[in-house]
Amino acid sequence: MTEFNFNTTKSIISNIGAVSKIVDFCRQLSITKPLIVTDHGIVNCGLLLRLTEHLSGASFAHCIYDNVSQDPYEDVIYEGTDVAVKNNCDGVIGFGGGSSMDTAKLVALLANNKKIRLDDIYGLDQVTGTRLPLILIPTTAGTGSEVTPISIVTTGDTTKAGVISNQLLPDIALLDASLTIGLPSNITAATGIDAIVHAIEAYTSKIKKNVYSDMLAIKAIQLLCENIKEATFNGRNIDARQKMLLGASLAGQAFANAPVAAVHALAYPLGGYFHIPHGLSNSLVLPHVMRFNASHCSDLYAEIARLTLPHSFKAKGTDFEVTEAFIQFLESLIVSLELPTSLKEMDIETTSLPLLANEAMKQTRLLVNNPKPLSKFDALAIYQKAYGVKNL
Repeated sequence: MTEFNFNTTKSIISNIGAVSKIVDFCRQLSITKPLIVTDHGIVNCGLLLRLTEHLSGASFAHCIYDNVSQDPYEDVIYEGTDVAVKNNCDGVIGFGGGSSMDTAKLVALLANNKKIRLDDIYGLDQVTGTRLPLILIPTTAGTGSEVTPISIVTTGDTTKAGVISNQLLPDIALLDASLTIGLPSNITAATGIDAIVHAIEAYTSKIKKNVYSDMLAIKAIQLLCENIKEATFNGRNIDARQKMLLGASLAGQAFANAPVAAVHALAYPLGGYFHIPHGLSNSLVLPHVMRFNASHCSDLYAEIARLTLPHSFKAKGTDFEVTEAFIQFLESLIVSLELPTSLKEMDIETTSLPLLANEAMKQTRLLVNNPKPLSKFDALAIYQKAYGVKNL
């Protein structure tokens, strides 16, 4: 059996209503004055009150930094850090989607290491020093950031960089579906597909695929595929919401240890240049990357299908046939969730496709994990198919 290392969040609490015990969790970590890191949208919709009412009700001191933007820039990280330092906060609570949680991770680190700059720690295992105690609470079921050692930062108009270190894994990840009630259907759908992509790419990851991540990925895909429609179109079904949160978290643990690959590599430029939300970017290229990869990992795609959807994919047909049926299932799922299915729908011009292909090839950190080598020509061909016009 292949040797592997597996790291994840110290404590994962999956419990509807667990946010009501936030004061207890803070005290367990010796936090006396946390900084809550979140965004304006969370505040404006009243969702933050579901957290702060429990802190205020216990007369528990806290501060709020709510200026996190989608795909946060470096300035956001530094600004949040300044708020934590100036208010003598001794812990951090990340509350929101992936951007808020990624920001919270870095604020917890930089606030405890005032001389560290982001330029010093981009890349793998460049972090020195320890962080403040950290609790992460996702309000979407998608990124899995609450269980990953990764923070993505926007470094320029179209560029991003990642900090990857086990120091960024929180002390507690709190999964409470009561915080996802009311999430718009399009966001529920897109973030759910994002989580499915995480699990599929972890299961087919070339270098660090392992038995532990495989186990998590399979269970994640089961939970996500069985509940994504219900969570999307009957958003007050709290059981479906909780299963989606758990599925996204399991997928996050899987890809944190068996990293994602070409789907994400091709999705990142769509976000960087056209500001398409990350989950939707993944959804737009997923089927086309899978068909490209099929020659090298149809056995794994077929295995996923047979294990997670046994009633749909019985042990009949070749691996290639089952793989194609699985891809068609995912395409139908995306259509049923009422998500866009082509780059043309996103108002992207065909003249931009070569630029996207060039940018995708810069994602070497991700492409090395892909089961099939991918050239710039291949990337362009995938974007052309994702554009939605045959024989482009």
